[in-house]
Amino acid sequence: MKCTLSSRLLRTVLLASLISLAAPLARADQWTVPTKEELSMTSQPEVPGAAAVYLFREEKTEDDLHMFSIYIRLKVLTEKGKEYANVELPYSKGEGGISVNDIAGRTIHPDGTAIPFSGKPYDKLIEKTKEMRHMAKVFTLPDVEVGSIIEYRYTRRMDDHWFMAPSWYIQSDLYTRKAHYMWKPTDKQLVSSDDRGQLTSSIAWFPVLPATAEFKKTQLPGVGGNNGRYTFEVNAHDVPPAPEEEYMPPITSLSFRVLFYYSPYRTADEAWKSEGKHWSKLRDKFIGPGPGIRAAVQDLTTPTDTQDQKLRKIYAAVMKLENTDFTREHSDAEEKAQGLHEVRNTDDIWEHKRGNGDQLATLFVAMARAAGMKAYLSTVVSRDHNIFLAGYLNMSQFDDDIAIVNVDGKEQYFDPGSRYCPYQHLAWKHTMAGSLRQTDSGTALIQTPREPYTASHVQRVANLTMDQQGIVTGAIKMTYIGAPAMSWRQRSLTGDQTSLERELRVSLEHLLPQGMDVKLSSIEKLEDYEQPLSVNFYVKGPIGSSTGKRLLITGDIFETNSKPTFPHEKREVAVYFHYPQVAQDAVRINFPSTFKVESLPTGDKQQFQNSAAYTLKTESTPTSVTFRRDYTLGEIIFLPNEYFDLRTFYNKVETKDQESVVLTVAPTTTASTSPAGK
Repeated sequence: MKCTLSSRLLRTVLLASLISLAAPLARADQWTVPTKEELSMTSQPEVPGAAAVYLFREEKTEDDLHMFSIYIRLKVLTEKGKEYANVELPYSKGEGGISVNDIAGRTIHPDGTAIPFSGKPYDKLIEKTKEMRHMAKVFTLPDVEVGSIIEYRYTRRMDDHWFMAPSWYIQSDLYTRKAHYMWKPTDKQLVSSDDRGQLTSSIAWFPVLPATAEFKKTQLPGVGGNNGRYTFEVNAHDVPPAPEEEYMPPITSLSFRVLFYYSPYRTADEAWKSEGKHWSKLRDKFIGPGPGIRAAVQDLTTPTDTQDQKLRKIYAAVMKLENTDFTREHSDAEEKAQGLHEVRNTDDIWEHKRGNGDQLATLFVAMARAAGMKAYLSTVVSRDHNIFLAGYLNMSQFDDDIAIVNVDGKEQYFDPGSRYCPYQHLAWKHTMAGSLRQTDSGTALIQTPREPYTASHVQRVANLTMDQQGIVTGAIKMTYIGAPAMSWRQRSLTGDQTSLERELRVSLEHLLPQGMDVKLSSIEKLEDYEQPLSVNFYVKGPIGSSTGKRLLITGDIFETNSKPTFPHEKREVAVYFHYPQVAQDAVRINFPSTFKVESLPTGDKQQFQNSAAYTLKTESTPTSVTFRRDYTLGEIIFLPNEYFDLRTFYNKVETKDQESVVLTVAPTTTASTSPAGK
């Protein structure tokens, strides 16, 4: 497969063992004549209010031409739909890269007038790595208005000696009236471009298709004793848009699609065993450990250290290194200028004092092994955008590397490649995720462990004093533990101190009543990933609304602007929260003695199964009210048949959160005296 496992290419690319010239490119520049119904249509009944719909989508893959041909017809239905006139076509430059060519397009107005695209697309740099430059051809179709039909075609071409199995994503963000996909594979014997040079001509596929799609595999008659060539096709119609709901699993794992791949294997067990063995061998060769790592571990640790003490020192040393996932990769020229050679093993990573997340994970494994511990690498699917599919026999599913170390007889998981991830924890996207790990006897497919709900925690504390006009001043302290702390810490690496402070301030402003002035006072433990991250604010502003002699204020001011978690009555897909968590609020509002509490929300408890719980406690004194709110989420996945009860739980919680404290002006007491002489 044309990918080193460290680069994680998203597809399998194969090198032809026989070199041949591609046939001359032949394509017809014929456009589809729009029907009267297409010209006049103003909506699609199945998707009321849709911005646009695909009238037709086509993708043809012809291996003999090393080419993909894509054709799009799209109807613009609203002002928002005009955004589809702006087109970006990704491609890549480098060995095994793909170019975009033969771009043509036109716009058709509702009266049938056609305006051809006559401009020149420009090249946009998206990302640059040592191996590849990821680019996009960008252009805008002319004079698009509501009711227009957008039509364009282009080709994606590989180098002459490369082959790539297509991936057909049948479902998109728009309703599709009709679609056609076709692949004519090569009949040549192929050899993978990795170090194994595996021979294969076998094709496998992983389909997830709607009832309105037909998958066909046809074979032409053989010639000269050879087997006839295959053609694969999908014809689909009336494909609904991909679901878009609150708290969804990664949409790429849910959408209709057909994923093809070349495979020399007969069974899934054979495939994962062989691929795992090869991956593990390559990783072990890189890991070592070499003399540089052994010397470094000897300097970091002492013979009297326990295994846990040694590993903590090693973890801290790796975490101090530059993680280029959050900075940038350095070019070969830069490293050469600094007297550094190409990275070949973990000794080089330690010498360079930097590496990407995967390299730092392998470095940690190498150092743990050098310290005398059993340590294993595990490659994991990042579930912030994907879910592992055991039936899709392709290593490209895996995204990141983590470490497993046997500490005092117990295996523990570590994530040194995720900057600021605490010791003995995993980044949330690497928990409960499909993974391929090293074992003493080879490799195995596993699911990584979950984090307990106590591992991620947010505390919001406000101590405010209100004046006679309902203006409060005071301090707010936000404390983040686990995943929320890691998120803020990593965001600090993508900007400067000013931008971080602005993001923190704006995040609080969005929670508080409108008109509150928020000033950030301090940030504590920003780089100490083993400690809670605390942010202190000073706030001033109105906290409630006045109705005559009454002042209404939301008791838990952090919930003032909260919106319904689940506004829709029905649900088609599972609910998918990122991670279990605890959120705790403590709010005290002190007010002048001229006010008195007329009504105060009562305490409350709500629970959904054993998966989520909510507690509200309130109390008052003659000059203050205090709210304490606890919310715990213990599970992260809820099936559609649980949605009604789950939504009911959240509706009750959110209704309770919006109950107000009612304050009234206390009557003024005056002393009466009798007139003198009476």
